Amino acid sequence: MKFSEFDQTVIDMLRDDRAFAVEYLKEAFIGLDSDDGEAVFLIAMRRLVEARGGFAEIARAANLNRETLYRTLSERGNPTIKTTKKVLHAVGIHFSEIAG
Repeated sequence: MKFSEFDQTVIDMLRDDRAFAVEYLKEAFIGLDSDDGEAVFLIAMRRLVEARGGFAEIARAANLNRETLYRTLSERGNPTIKTTKKVLHAVGIHFSEIAG
């Protein structure tokens, strides 16, 4: 997957700075109430997955199929709470950190 320079910068920051990753995802989570909130949250989750090892590695860590994870976090994705929790745990973040 090819990323823009901006996307790559964000992904690098998400990989290198855990506190930034938590705050980034927290803002996306808070924004779920807005009209485009779900799309923004899915983008944030995709970037975090890319930053923390990519879809294959995170799918394996979350005990999910890579294709399923990719579809779940796509623009039309609709992840369950259970799947979201598995992905968050696989990238080292807990719901309590982003929902608090």
